Amino acid sequence: MLSNYLDDAISDIERLIQTTKKDIEDIKQAKHDDMFERVRLKNDLIVSFGAKKTLLDNELVLLTNQNENKELSEILTDEQNQKLELLKTSLVELHDLNKQYARFVVTISEFYNSLLESMFPSESDGYNRAAAKPASFLKVRV
Repeated sequence: MLSNYLDDAISDIERLIQTTKKDIEDIKQAKHDDMFERVRLKNDLIVSFGAKKTLLDNELVLLTNQNENKELSEILTDEQNQKLELLKTSLVELHDLNKQYARFVVTISEFYNSLLESMFPSESDGYNRAAAKPASFLKVRV
């Protein structure tokens, strides 16, 4: 059972890695619609991974409780140890990709916010935004 949980968790993480790589490429090319379409897929993968991680954790706790005097690496087979290591490296890779993706998102967000601020200026009162100043080019004649 443990090997199946590891395989499933690794599969979810690999799919998240591939999806995040697509998101990074799409954000570079301003294909925002493609990215938004993948949000639901990513959320589903995250929920799926969370469930599989819980099952994996429960199985590992059960094994360690049954073998109290042994290290986890001694309890697992070589194949299971390799899969666990692959899971760890995949999670690190996903973490690094998410940091890279976040940098792009923050940069683009700052660009759009500054563009919006230059088009529709507002007064700032510390951390709070006050009402927008009336923009003369937005006046409408009735």
